[in-house]
Order: sequence, then structure tokens, then C-alpha cells
Amino acid sequence: MLDVLTAKTGRAKTGRVAATIKDVARAAGVSVATVTRALSTPELVRLDTRERVRATAAALGYHPNRAARGLITGRTGNLGLLVPDLSNPFFPGIVKGVQGRAHEADHAVFLADTDEDPAAEAGLVRKLAKQVDGVVLCSPRMPEAELRALAGEIPIALVYRRVPGTPSVTAAFLDGMRQAVSHLVALGHRRIAYVGGPRTSWANRERVRSLRAVSKTSGVELVEMGSVIPQFEGGVAAADQVIVAGVTAVIAYNDLVALGLLHRCAARGVRVPADLSVLGFDDIPLGAMVHPALTTVALPQGAAGRAAVDLLLNERQDRKERLELPTQLIVRGSTGPAEGS
Repeated sequence: MLDVLTAKTGRAKTGRVAATIKDVARAAGVSVATVTRALSTPELVRLDTRERVRATAAALGYHPNRAARGLITGRTGNLGLLVPDLSNPFFPGIVKGVQGRAHEADHAVFLADTDEDPAAEAGLVRKLAKQVDGVVLCSPRMPEAELRALAGEIPIALVYRRVPGTPSVTAAFLDGMRQAVSHLVALGHRRIAYVGGPRTSWANRERVRSLRAVSKTSGVELVEMGSVIPQFEGGVAAADQVIVAGVTAVIAYNDLVALGLLHRCAARGVRVPADLSVLGFDDIPLGAMVHPALTTVALPQGAAGRAAVDLLLNERQDRKERLELPTQLIVRGSTGPAEGS
């Protein structure tokens, strides 16, 4: 049963039939076409009329049919979201940001996990294309040329990837690395290792580039340990090489890799931070729950997701095409003074 308001009295009555767009038009004293515009393209309707229509629709419990509205506006009211690995605790924060902002904009979100497979990304975007108004691609691995081609087929916004001419949200990696290295230098570390992530990762390339630049100006000797899978197992696999590299500190591509390093160091009897300082990237919740708690560079998650939706929905308006969000060093127990400092 549905409680609706009569146009004449404004009092509730009980009926079995849901309110229609004609009911809203009659109660608001406008045409059906005006109701359609007020709810689908509100910028075309005077503010007072728009508010009256919306208030009437809410009072009557009227909800526009998405499929019908799509036929009129050419929009589905849906957005797509692709992430490389949902098992990585970093990405759910971005997902929540995208979902929250999309909900506020009256959009639903279709989520897909690409399993770190660049070949799967383009296919998934094209499968979603007819069902969504645009796609948020989080840390896509595909080549730049493919991303440019996709951007010509469907509106896209990138998170933690930058392609000229495509809306993107990234973080200030250079400043984040500067904070990380400055922290380690202040603790007396002069020989620092970096355990890299996937070679196809734009974020990894940016971190390497930033770390090289900061190391040169900080008088730090940087030892690059190559690339590993961006997961706990990657850190475990890299730890033995780090231990014999003669470094006093290591920066990991992400927190999962850093946690793998911590685990293997404990198994080898290497004390963290007394023998080796370990620093991660991302600031996932688990990093604060281990012992010693992980020092890390926090990257925006929810804020990045929300900003990506704004870029996607406002792509034709005068908005900044590239957003760079701030990073912040979170100092915990996994970093300490270098031996002899």
C-alpha cells in the first residue's frame, strides 16, 4: 500500500497504485514535460518551479523510471568502476568514495575487478559502455594509447593514473617521497632500498621517479630492488635481498609489500626498526594493527573516489582536468634511528 497526497487537500490517502508523473504534474500545477525536465535536466527549469516539482514528487513518493528517463535524456544513471585488485585493502576506500558521491548524484555504480590484468581492462570498459554514463578507472595498467582510444568511446576518469587530455585524480607522490626520505635521513639513514611494484603501474613509475629525484638532493644512496607483485607475498619474496643489500632502511611500493617485508624480517630474526627501518605507501588499516605498527605515506582514498566522480559527471563543464591530492607521512613504530646514529 502507498500513502500519497491528494492534490486538493494535501492529506494522505491510501491507494494501491504508485504515483505517476501525471500525478506529480497535476499536484504541482505544471505540465508533464516540466516535471520531466525538473527531474532529469533541472538546469533548464526555473529554481522555484524545480523546487516545487521536487517537493511534490517527494510528497507523492514518485520515483522516475530510470529506463524511461534514459530514453529522454540519453543517460542511464549508472557509472562503472574498475579496480585492479579488490583484495588489496587500499581499493575499498576508493570504492566507498565513488559509491558515496555517485549516490549523492543519484547514480548507481557497477563494480568490476580486473585482477591486475591489462588485457581485461579495455574489454570490461567496452562491455559496460552501453550500461553506464561513464567509467572510473582506478590504477589502470593498460597502455596509454588504449586509454586514449577508450576515452574517445566513453567518458572516463582516472584515479592514480595520468594521461594527457583525460580527467584524472592523483596524489602528490613527489611530496610524499620527500616526506618519507626526509624522515629517514633525520633518523640517520643514508643507504635506502626501494622495493618496486608492477612495471606496468604508472604509480610505481611515479614513485621511482620521485624517489630518484629526492635521493639526489638528500645525499641518499638509493638501492633499487626491482619489481614484485603488489601483495604481501611480494614483500616476503623481496625481503632476503633487502636484508643482504647493506641498507638500513627500505621503502616499499605499498603497505602490503611492506607487511610482507616485516613478516619475513621477523622470521629471519632481523629486528625492525633496530636493524632495518621499513616504510610503506597507502596507509591501509592493517598497517596500524601489526607490531611494530607501519610507518607509511598516506594516500587519499575516499577523497580520490569522490573527486573522480565529480570529474566524470562534470566533464563538459569548466572544471580542472587534473587533480593532485595531498599526501601525508604517518610515523609509527617500524622506523627508527639507523644503527650508530
